[in-house]
Amino acid sequence: MLSLNLPSAPLKIADVSGKKQVFDILRKKYVALTPEEWVRQHFVHYLITHRGYPSGLLANEVSIKLNSTSRRCDTVLYSPSLSPRMIVEYKAPDVNISQQVFNQITRYNIVLKVDYLILTNGITHYCCKVDYNSGRCTFLPSVPLYTDL
Repeated sequence: MLSLNLPSAPLKIADVSGKKQVFDILRKKYVALTPEEWVRQHFVHYLITHRGYPSGLLANEVSIKLNSTSRRCDTVLYSPSLSPRMIVEYKAPDVNISQQVFNQITRYNIVLKVDYLILTNGITHYCCKVDYNSGRCTFLPSVPLYTDL
């Protein structure tokens, strides 16, 4: 897999029936090791280990209903009262973070109404804070520490 613009992570990788799988520490199971999953696992480790996010408040593959269709948010951070606070959308390292990707995460946010949106392909990371009063997103210079949310 490609090198990412993230700290290394102690990922557990297994070969199951000739296919690589990685252990997802949030779902507590092995999942197919795709390029997007490689980014997800590194980013989740980054949030927990380097930004202080509690693993118990993070969830991967969160199902939502959007206009009567089922969608899945890649990762959602919840508050201690279990209201959604952040959506993280992952792309494979060779996928550019485009307006289309921003549109995807903002559609998810119509349902969840979170305070923070993060988009990453493991190389480039965007984090913005949503201001519902002005209807604007402010891009942050980096992913905030959990204690600064």
